[in-house]
Parts: sequence; structure tokens; C-alpha cells
Amino acid sequence: MKVIKPHLATAEADRPAAPPASLALPDIEAAAARIAGRVARTPLVASAFLSRLCGQPVHLKLETRQPIGAFKLRGAMNAVLALDEDQRRRGLVTASTGNHGRAVAYAARELGVAATICMSTLVPTNKVEAIRSLGAEIRIIGHSQDDAQVEVERLVAEHGFTPIPPFDDPDVVAGQGTIGLELIEDLPSLACALVPLSGGGLAAGVAVAVKALRPSVRIVGISMERGAAMAAAIVAGRPVEMAEEETLADSLGGGIGLANRVTFALCRDLIDEVVLLSEAEIAAGIRHAAREEGEVVEGAGAVGIAALLAGKVSPPGPAALIVSGRNIDEAAHRRIVSGATA
Repeated sequence: MKVIKPHLATAEADRPAAPPASLALPDIEAAAARIAGRVARTPLVASAFLSRLCGQPVHLKLETRQPIGAFKLRGAMNAVLALDEDQRRRGLVTASTGNHGRAVAYAARELGVAATICMSTLVPTNKVEAIRSLGAEIRIIGHSQDDAQVEVERLVAEHGFTPIPPFDDPDVVAGQGTIGLELIEDLPSLACALVPLSGGGLAAGVAVAVKALRPSVRIVGISMERGAAMAAAIVAGRPVEMAEEETLADSLGGGIGLANRVTFALCRDLIDEVVLLSEAEIAAGIRHAAREEGEVVEGAGAVGIAALLAGKVSPPGPAALIVSGRNIDEAAHRRIVSGATA
């Protein structure tokens, strides 16, 4: 399924106000300097199978090689490093579908500050326990990331904690955008970038960096059919409420916030195409990663692979897929690789 973006003129009346602080290439370059040595510069590796399938060079950007197994460390580390001493001293708090919470917990441990991570009951147990092992306080609240966010807001108001938003924050987006810098450095001929799409922090950051350096590169956002909040917002021309559902791509769950300040406008304006995947297609991406690429990849990280396997994206030239994370439950991974779809 492809999501058709409305013509900008038809959506003009529904547009929110411009973000209070625009994000540009210098912000991403500053983030790259700030986080250097604290996050991994991940490899970009060729996929022989996918290159043959597409008739174009296809590369995998393996964010699975980050210390926490996911790209989220870039944005969280940049945001925490950008805080002043008093903000860190008050303790950090965030809502998460798993990987951002792990990233904040990791950054907090590395910098010697306290962190509280609020998550819903939909977050897989393996991700919850990985966060707990990093020393963060865990709070399980409600049945969606929006429910967890309410708890974050309460802790900020009542206890003065410093929030580290999972995506809708300029410093978080700038950190994620450092992936875009690396893509252009490692593959100057890049024609198409396939990016997992959820709250938009990753897609917006990558799009800002890549479009600034290579305006002709096509940015394809990829999500699941079950509860794709940013895709629905782009179609509507404004942030909308979206029920969160169980999905193999659990890291892509959650809303984008009706008061979204940063990521919606950037995704609306810079993403060229949005593709939605079925659960069976996501499962096929996970299986392919294991069987053909030798990589353990969670559902959200496999969506780029899945979109190519399903024939939903046809790269016009050299392509890069952001393999965003590896943090999948081991038993679930075994079932999927063996042939199950859920």
C-alpha cells in the first residue's frame, strides 16, 4: 500500500504553524560533532541479493551495530549532551516504545544521571528488561505511548524532571539526522533512502541532512498498516489521533502528538513517498535479514527490506535502507525465521 501525499495547496488550510525553531544542516553537523566517540559510526554494507532483485546497488545502513542495538542512541545522546548541568541534575524522563527508552537509559548511565522511562503494556518484555538492566526506573502505564506520555508530563510537573522526547524535539531529530550525513559520505551516488517512519524523528533528520546535501535523493518513509500515525497525518494534512495496535514493527507504534512542533512539518515537506506494509510482509523482511543477510533485525528495522521484497519500492538508482534496530525477542525471532508471521 502506498500513501498518496495531498497536493500542498489542498492541505494549506490544515497546516499547523511552522515549527518554532527550524532544523537545518548546521544543526545536524553540530550534533555529529557533539556525539562523536559516544555513538557508533555504523557500517553501510552492500546486499548482493537485494541489488540483484532491484537491478540497482542496494546497501544496508546497520544501526543494529549501535551499543544499544538501535539508532535511537544518536538522538538521545545528542539531546542529553545539549542539556545544562541543572537540567541533568533534576533527572531525565521519557516515554518510549522501547528503543528510545533504552537510549536515554544508556546515555544517562554514561553521564551519571538518573532516568525514568515510561512505557505502555504494548512494549515487549525483552525491551523493558534491557532498559531495567541499564539502571533506569521503569514505569508501565496504560496501553499506548500516549498513555505513557501523560505520566511523563505528570512527573515533569510534579517533580521537575527533564523530559527527553522520543522524536518531536530539535536536538533528538538532529542526532538522528547524523545518519544522513554518513549515508552521503559513504555513498555519494545515493538516489533513494528507505527510512522507517514512526513519530518522524529518524525520517525528518535523515531527510533534512540528505536533501541539503543531495536534493535529488528520493526519501521513502516506510511503516506498517496497523496504526501508522505519521502516514495518517500526512494524508490528513495535520496531526491526527491514531489507535495504537500490536504489530511486529512495535518500535513504529504510537502517535505523533496533536501538538507536534517539529517532525510532522518536516516529514510532510521532505518525504517523497510513504509505503505501508502488512504483518506478513514485515515478517518476510525479518526472515530475509536472518537468512540472506545474516542479521538479526526487529520488525521496525526490517521494513526497508520488506518494502523491496514486496515490490512496493523501485529504487531509481543506488539505494540505502536504514536497518534501524535489532532488539527483537529471541523466541519471537525464531518463530518468524522458521516461517511464522506473528
